[in-house]
Amino acid sequence: MDLRKGQRIIEYIGPKLAKAKRQEEGERDNPYLFTLNEDYEIDGSVMWNPARFLNHCCVPNCEAAMVRQCIWIYALRRIHAGEELTYNYGYHLAGYEARPCHCGASTCVGYMVAEKHFATVRRRQGKV
Repeated sequence: MDLRKGQRIIEYIGPKLAKAKRQEEGERDNPYLFTLNEDYEIDGSVMWNPARFLNHCCVPNCEAAMVRQCIWIYALRRIHAGEELTYNYGYHLAGYEARPCHCGASTCVGYMVAEKHFATVRRRQGKV
């Protein structure tokens, strides 16, 4: 079944980690930490979080949004049955070179960064 634009698809779930625990998990390179707010993150590495399998894409078909302290994934456009679900992870610019992107989009910037950083990354890579 196709998903319609704006449809709520799945919640990103897991234990809520406070700042001290978050730093400990970050030092273990847990790729499933999702920022909830300035004090907490969700550890999505748990087996009961299928949303952890959604990949980053520079031209995503989904987006993450906060709804009453929950992280939900929504469709940005109509998504056909069988199509991979992707969203932009929204990473900061700092350390972007350590996060290469292989999404395959024709406009891929080559690194997993928030869209607001695309122009900066392209400029640094001499692609502007």
